[in-house]
Amino acid sequence: MMKIAIDGPAGAGKSTLARLLAQKMSFVYIDTGAMYRALTLRAQQKDIDLQDELSLCEMANSINIYFESQGGVQLVFCDGEDITEAIRSPEVNSNVSIVAAHPKVREIMVQKQKNMAQCNNVIMDGRDIGEQVLPDAEFKFFLTADLNERAKRRALEMERQGYYSDINDIEINLAKRDQMDADRKVGALKILEESIIVDTSQFGVDEVLAHILSIIGEE
Repeated sequence: MMKIAIDGPAGAGKSTLARLLAQKMSFVYIDTGAMYRALTLRAQQKDIDLQDELSLCEMANSINIYFESQGGVQLVFCDGEDITEAIRSPEVNSNVSIVAAHPKVREIMVQKQKNMAQCNNVIMDGRDIGEQVLPDAEFKFFLTADLNERAKRRALEMERQGYYSDINDIEINLAKRDQMDADRKVGALKILEESIIVDTSQFGVDEVLAHILSIIGEE
């Protein structure tokens, strides 16, 4: 079984690239960010304090998060409910890093992710995949892009989903998330010694996809 890890900050294009790569290679795509978003959404719906690690752990242990591909689109489900669109709301965007920063929450979620990867060829994206989730991955990519470009991409993504936000506010939010992700005690965002760094700032999705396929040897 082959494992491919894709790490990087929010808005660098990880999810888009991972989905396309999985389709091209007929691999299973596991969106770990969506899993933390699902937990954040459920906690908000149930008015759980996002600083309450114990309550978040209890919820993380009890909820069932899974993915299904329908018509070429990957959907995210939580306890049988399609939450694909709901987890991309500004409220979830602003709070997911708080939830993901709890060490004990990450332990639970990382184990869920490892279980998903046991019996499949997988492509997994997130913040700590190469180090914590798939340390034995054959390829470990780190996607990055400059902050303004990432903010533009996030603004377009939110607009397509019916949300509108000032790009300066998005930049501020992304910068805060970058700092929180880098400062985590467990599962921090970092470039590993074996990471293959890909800067997507000036390149389209197709160009980045072709470049990564050439590295893997699947061009």
